[in-house]
Amino acid sequence: MRKKTYAAAALFAAAALSLSACGTGDDSNKPVADVSAEAGSDKAAVVLDSPFEKPDLVLTDTHGKKYDLRAETKGRPTLIYFGYTNCPDVCPLTMNNLAVAKKQLPKATQDKLRIVFVTTDPKRDTPAELGKWLKGIDPDVVGLTGEFDTIQAGARTLGISIEAPHKDKNGKIVSTHGTQVIAFSPKTDGGYVLYDDQTTVDDYTKDLPKLAEGENP
Repeated sequence: MRKKTYAAAALFAAAALSLSACGTGDDSNKPVADVSAEAGSDKAAVVLDSPFEKPDLVLTDTHGKKYDLRAETKGRPTLIYFGYTNCPDVCPLTMNNLAVAKKQLPKATQDKLRIVFVTTDPKRDTPAELGKWLKGIDPDVVGLTGEFDTIQAGARTLGISIEAPHKDKNGKIVSTHGTQVIAFSPKTDGGYVLYDDQTTVDDYTKDLPKLAEGENP
């Protein structure tokens, strides 16, 4: 696993332009912005000098209830990922890696941790569909849906780009979205740590205990 290193001025752009069209098999799953890698490092995390502010999002959870992201996760270690349930590759892999790593934590720490999955395909990902999909991964994951424009705007505040779902050349509906996981500190509610889609379950297992305490990995 490589540690991604960013020049401060390029960090936001690199995060914003990393897109993946899940399952399309074309060039759109390659990062648009090149970033350097620190050879020999076994760290998966990118630690940010200037943290992201938690998105001011009020969406709908898997129970059909309104969920105020800032209010509900305030003071809790929180990991946020944007994806969609019909994704055949990156999204389920990322969520399963997080779920497996979470189970290695003490029960009390698991209860404090919030893993939030925000759909990028809200027309198909209804609360019921989100709940059904997440039940097979980790029923404690917070699944959120809502208006696409609202979700897109919230993701943009984290430097994550999302395009409206569209049909690919084979007629399959795909959602092109950034694949970053942003970790927010329980101490400040700031998003200091970023992971990409190459992060493994072992990486998360190693880092989650520190993230849960508000420490950088």
